[in-house]
Amino acid sequence: MGELVVDWGALLAPGERVDVSAGVVVAVVVAALVLSVPRVTWRWFGLFTTLVHELGHAVAAVVTGRFVSGIRIRGDHSGDTRSMGRPGFSTVLSGVMGYPAPAIVGAALVCSVLTGWQATALFVGGVVLIVTLVVVRNVFGVVVVLASIAVSAALWVWGTPTVQAYALVIVGVALLIGAVRGWVTVAAVHVRHRDRLASSDAYLLARSTGVPSVVWLALFAVLIAGSYVAVGAVYLSN
Repeated sequence: MGELVVDWGALLAPGERVDVSAGVVVAVVVAALVLSVPRVTWRWFGLFTTLVHELGHAVAAVVTGRFVSGIRIRGDHSGDTRSMGRPGFSTVLSGVMGYPAPAIVGAALVCSVLTGWQATALFVGGVVLIVTLVVVRNVFGVVVVLASIAVSAALWVWGTPTVQAYALVIVGVALLIGAVRGWVTVAAVHVRHRDRLASSDAYLLARSTGVPSVVWLALFAVLIAGSYVAVGAVYLSN
């Protein structure tokens, strides 16, 4: 029976790298597509993607000196993060980091596996999820975070290093795909569903800065694309 213990030695040094041959990569991408594309699976994995999106806002707010007062996650994949502090750069950075966050986190997970740091990534991710419980302000959001913690704990306790590695890389690729899906959705709001503009980070940033929404959408796309480039560079270097 597994135990929830921490092997600090495994966290502070890279472990054995897993097979990332062409066949394995194809299998990983297929598994990630199954998580992030069909409606039946996206209904659930999309909630985790929304959580990562909101954590992108929250982390950016905290590192720029703001106080996060609450995060909410809803069953329709919407959410919001509220923070307090001086307006200016911190507000803008927090607003920017939502849509790119799934891609950035996904790239970090994949790169951690490619370089042998999957145990550290799993541990850090679990700690972040536990801390997140402190700032979640609705019951549904708490359920989403607890479910994410349960999956992380199960991987930590019962997953072999190889299972942990492949699970993380599949989730990482699925988040990268989910980031693109999220960007397409918000772009469509600006083109075809303008009655929902109030839900768009790009629109909110445009209102607060005077910089057109299209510029913010382009910035989101650049950050998402950069995450893909980072994964490709690390993969090719290994």
